[in-house]
Amino acid sequence: MIYLDLSSPNMLIEVFMKRLFIPLFFILAVSASIFFSSLTMDKKQTVRHVVVFKYKPEATKEQIKQVTDALRGLKETIPGIVSFEHGINNSPEGKNLGFTHVYFLTFEDEKARDTYLPHPEHKKFGQLLGKLGVLEDVFVVDYAPEK
Repeated sequence: MIYLDLSSPNMLIEVFMKRLFIPLFFILAVSASIFFSSLTMDKKQTVRHVVVFKYKPEATKEQIKQVTDALRGLKETIPGIVSFEHGINNSPEGKNLGFTHVYFLTFEDEKARDTYLPHPEHKKFGQLLGKLGVLEDVFVVDYAPEK
């Protein structure tokens, strides 16, 4: 059995520091580090997927609607798509170079976007575009929003 002389105030402080304070401080520091690193690791960075189509002049409104509906439907069949919206260019600047229809998808994160690209339902959408033959050109831009 070990006996400590706690009669001196300095000895009492030394025992407290060595036996209690330093180990408790270490445990608290490690716990805080784990907690805050898990907060930053768990935050998913959304990815925006912007698809802009230039349809051929002979594309009908019905065909364009069919393409839009098919692309919208991917949100229901491919996991990780958070939102879908679309619209037709209405800029008065005249800088759209003939690209008229914008499709805007938001993914949970890069992993969800990377799952979407080779997904069979996305491939099926590409086959529909080929079958309809209505696209003259397309461009795609993906980005993670900055804060």
